[in-house]
Amino acid sequence: MSEGPTYRPVCKALHRPLTLCGIDRRLFFLALLLGAATFNLFYSFLAGLIVFAGLYGVGLWATHRDPEMLRILFASSRARRRYDPGKHDRVDIEVTA
Repeated sequence: MSEGPTYRPVCKALHRPLTLCGIDRRLFFLALLLGAATFNLFYSFLAGLIVFAGLYGVGLWATHRDPEMLRILFASSRARRRYDPGKHDRVDIEVTA
């Protein structure tokens, strides 16, 4: 058995996040759905377009800043909290002089 490392070719597409128009696909569909909901709520195409453009811009910034941010955020919401600063056990302290 050789002591050297074994190299295997891997396609770059396997490590690239799935994007639509430059942003993560989940953020794109969220922006699209909220833009459509705004359009249906206010009956204004301009309002729906502004909401979509704003959320698209935030998604574009977030994707370029850290492509895995959304995955980490979803994973952290499923994890159990280990420490809650709002919950304290009662501790009795007696001071003797």
